[in-house]
Parts: sequence; structure tokens; C-alpha cells
Amino acid sequence: MKRLILSMFVPALCIAVAYSQAHKEPATLSIGSVAPDFSLKGVDGKLYTLKDFSKAEILVIIFSCNHCPTAQAYEQRIIDLDRDYKSKNVQTVMISPNSPKAVSLSELGYTDLGDTYEEMKIRAGERGFRFPYLYDGDEQKAALAYGPVATPHCFVFDKNRILRYAGRVDSSEKPGTGKGEDIRAAVDAVLSGRTVTPSTTKVFGCSIKWSWKDESVQRIFKQWSELPVTLDEIDVAGIKDLVKNSSNKLRLINFWATWCDPCRDEFPDLVKIDAQYRPKGLEFIVVSLDDFDEIRTEVPKFLREMGAEMPAYLLHVSDPEPAIKSVDPNWGGALPATFLYNQKGELVFKHFGRVKPDELRAAIDKEVGSGQNAEGKKQ
Repeated sequence: MKRLILSMFVPALCIAVAYSQAHKEPATLSIGSVAPDFSLKGVDGKLYTLKDFSKAEILVIIFSCNHCPTAQAYEQRIIDLDRDYKSKNVQTVMISPNSPKAVSLSELGYTDLGDTYEEMKIRAGERGFRFPYLYDGDEQKAALAYGPVATPHCFVFDKNRILRYAGRVDSSEKPGTGKGEDIRAAVDAVLSGRTVTPSTTKVFGCSIKWSWKDESVQRIFKQWSELPVTLDEIDVAGIKDLVKNSSNKLRLINFWATWCDPCRDEFPDLVKIDAQYRPKGLEFIVVSLDDFDEIRTEVPKFLREMGAEMPAYLLHVSDPEPAIKSVDPNWGGALPATFLYNQKGELVFKHFGRVKPDELRAAIDKEVGSGQNAEGKKQ
């Protein structure tokens, strides 16, 4: 393999995105306030308003999301809360307040799913949510009205929809160490007609991804696009070495080209997957089958625009067929093509054409295994 452009890779995505000084986060709804109305779409496709829950004795609204590790740690406690209090006519509603565009790639490194509506549907199905899970990521009107400061943030309203408690689920983030003591104490107090004490608690978790934070994300992408990109030349022998995978790592290889529309369409999802699973040991490599003359134009330009920082190669051969056959005899050469190899060098997943991100994530998760990273070490 020969180095074609001597330059540095785009820096790692360890970036904390701060919101613009031109915007101020909304104040949290104060105790004694009336619940603001909303009109939000649930993962079941239905549109929900405050009126839909008018028969409930108590309404618990929890602002949470998919991507936040703290929110994930509390999911089971929220599920248990809903189950245990449903017979007491307590209605639990979860709202995702985040703008998906304002979630940085570095933040996606801690999760299997982002905060889009489609990904919310996946999370609700996987976890078996029996309560409404509503999307507020486009206009964020509900989030602006209630003023959550982090995910998860709980709001408990009495029968008249007066706010009686606002705060955390409990004080222990680590799964298995808390049982939702704070939120349960608040619900119990309201059910018995007692004053909730304390009526507010400090909330910890991931910050709300307000839409204006997208400004910071876009500035970062602009900085990336102005940085040089490292692109290596690779031949048939190099391709054989890649698919042999003697690295002792989980290796994902994507073959693509700038002239291939499905390749361009799927690339942003692949960049996200790279950011999500690199901390878990995934090694992601892309190989361009563009004409070699494109090396100084379209290929590096496209990689810069995508913020791609994975190792990138350009196939430099007079005939690509031997390289294609060395990867998979059943691969006809159509692009894109994606191959996943485990630490033993075994092919465990392949897809010809635009890959579905959830299917690729599922294949990676299967190899990472429960409680282990891609290098086989306990987390």
C-alpha cells in the first residue's frame, strides 16, 4: 500500500457541543404551574395532546431520549414505575425533546441508537414500552414550555394538572442500584393528598439538544471540511490482506465510489456507525473504486464533506475483477458493498447495495456481545 496524500486524519470526534451564546435555555416549569398543552406524535403513529390523558388521576411526564447513557440507565425504572402504578390510574408519558441534528457524532459513540423518530420506534419496540413515547425533536414546543434541563427529567401533575414535583427519578444512575425512590415518593404523596417534599430535586444526565445547537455542529463540520484527508493506494494484495483481518479486531469494510448514488446516500449513516462503535473496538475501513484520476478531486472532497475519519483507500488496479473476487466470489462488483469480519477473520455479515443502518448495527452488536467490547474485553 502506498501513501498518496501525506496529511493528517480528521481529528477524533471528542467534542462537547456548547449552545450558542445567542440563545438561552428555557426556565423549568415552576411548582404550582398548570401543565402546558402539547400536540405530539407517538411512536405508534398517533397524535397525542394533554386532553388524551384527562382521565388519569396523576400524570407523570418524563423528558428522556434514546442516545443518553443516563437515560438508558433509567429506562427499566421508568418501565417499572408505569407497570406498578397503572392500577392506581397513574399515566406515564415519555417525551423525547432532542433535535436529532444537534446530537454530535461524539455523543453517538455511547449508544446504539440516535434520537430520530424512526430510532425512537426501534427503542420502544426493543424495550417494550407500554406508555406513550412522543417525539418533540422538530419544533421542541413542549420542551420549551416545560423546560427540562437534562434527560431524564420528571414532572408529576395532580388530577387538576398542577405541577407537584419536578426533578430526578432517583439519586443513583448505575443500573440496579436505584428503584425510582424520588419519583415514587412524589407520586405516592400526590395520591394521598400530601405535599411533596422536596418538590424539586437536581437533575443529572445529558443536556437537552436544542435545535440551535445545530449551529455549533455545523461549524465543526465546516472546520472538518477544511482539513486535509489521508487517502492510501491499495492493490489486490492489499485487499486480500484487509479481508484476511489479522488485526484481532472487529473489522468493517465498505466498498464505494463517488459516482454511486446509493454509496453517497448511505455514507452519513456509516460515519455515525464509525463514531458509535469505534470506542468499542470496531475498525472501519472504506475502499473507493473511483477512477484513479479522481484521487485529487472528488474522493477527498467527499470524505471531507462527510467528516470521515476512518482509514480510506483507493483501489489502484487496471482491472478491479481480481480484487472483487478476492473479497467474495459471489460479489458481482455492484456498489456499495459492505462486509463485517470478526476477530478471527470470519465473514459474519455482508450486504450488497445500500445497507440498512439498524441491520448493520444489529450485526455489530451481536459480535460485540453482551457486556464485551469488540476486542473481547469486559467493559
